[in-house]
Amino acid sequence: MKRTNTFAVQPLSENGEQLLRDLLDASAALWNEVNYQRLMRYNDEDGFEGDVWNADTGHLEGKYKGVLGASTAQQVIRKNSEAWRGFFHLKNQYHDSSNTSVTQHPEPPGFRGNEDDGRQLKTVIRNTSYTIEWGDRSRLDILVGSELKDRYEHTGRLRLEIAGDPNWPDYEKQGRLDLWYDETDRTFRASQPVTVSDETRATPLADETAALDIGANNLVACTTTTGEQYLYRGQDLFARFRETTREIARLQSKLEDGRYSSERIRRLYRKRTRRRDHAQEALCRDVIERVYADGVDTVYIGELAGVLETHWFVEVNAKTHNFWAFRKFADRLACTAEEYGISIEVQSEAWTSQECPQCGSTDRTTRHQDTLTCPCGFEGHADLTASQTFLERQTEQEVRPMARPVRFEWDDHDWSGQPHPHDSPKEVRTDRSTIETDGKVASGETA
Repeated sequence: MKRTNTFAVQPLSENGEQLLRDLLDASAALWNEVNYQRLMRYNDEDGFEGDVWNADTGHLEGKYKGVLGASTAQQVIRKNSEAWRGFFHLKNQYHDSSNTSVTQHPEPPGFRGNEDDGRQLKTVIRNTSYTIEWGDRSRLDILVGSELKDRYEHTGRLRLEIAGDPNWPDYEKQGRLDLWYDETDRTFRASQPVTVSDETRATPLADETAALDIGANNLVACTTTTGEQYLYRGQDLFARFRETTREIARLQSKLEDGRYSSERIRRLYRKRTRRRDHAQEALCRDVIERVYADGVDTVYIGELAGVLETHWFVEVNAKTHNFWAFRKFADRLACTAEEYGISIEVQSEAWTSQECPQCGSTDRTTRHQDTLTCPCGFEGHADLTASQTFLERQTEQEVRPMARPVRFEWDDHDWSGQPHPHDSPKEVRTDRSTIETDGKVASGETA
């Protein structure tokens, strides 16, 4: 299995930190020069792919290898090549009328800042040019170029201290290492792709099934054939996403003519993305661990092409296209499920959000916020009902949910059910029948 160890690193001295910054800065400069040559050729030839590869990367490798080392200079150029290939692949998909997966014209690879506004400090190290030792004092050693070695009177291998323990210490093979400076947390970080043995994969405890309804307000509604239901709410997350987006727009409006970004704007973009990805990664881990404990071996999720349709309302469009990032979530979910031996199946979930589970009608039902109602008398939580209907379609058997579905909210760290000292519990029962009300409280809300 392919997995990734991500961890923070710290130079052992001020001298070592400056050396590392010079290394990352030179890598960003090399990326920019390679990207500029390729972008000029791409624009001069009206977007023709062939001429992009005529850039004189050999000259640029020679220019930077004294600082970076030959292997690192080669890897930076290679990664830029991969970014351009990815761009052309998306561009071909966009122009393919039979392919609906790419709805917006892709942009060529971007630059990593400049000296005036600050560069994005980032590099990539070949798998044979670094070593990691895991233990009580874990450490990372990377090769540096001869110019840096002489400038800082260094040995040629920069040693960095690793914070924390790896998720996958017993790997069979390591890939190339990404190393960057996280300006949001003011921390150096590294990402190490590894190959681990299939023997580390867990075995499902039974042969139960689950279905996920993926949405925007409620990120995931899950129903299992054991009768369990889980609801992961996203309103607070999206509100913060929108708040950061508005601040980005405000700062962009104040830029001088001819400028399109600033270091503060780029920092906000990165902060927004990291916050969203952290919540998604934790959600995938949480829901998979829960369904694994329920004995699930297969999870169905809705076909993404149906979810990513264009919506009229701007806010809904922002949620589905920008905030939620469905495809990234589905890939992360499948990767996490593989660890537990759980398979992910993508199937159509058309009309599940409108179908009444009581009478089967799809044209008489009405959805208001989170509630689905039908003239036949049915009233229930719309997304949980959709996940139940979706599951019954796949299993061709009736599912009887338990009386008390569980709702989770994100607290910036995890999707736990533990309350904060001055807040109401984060784990709330959503079934109306379990809540004492005076007839004025909507389903899923406490008085």
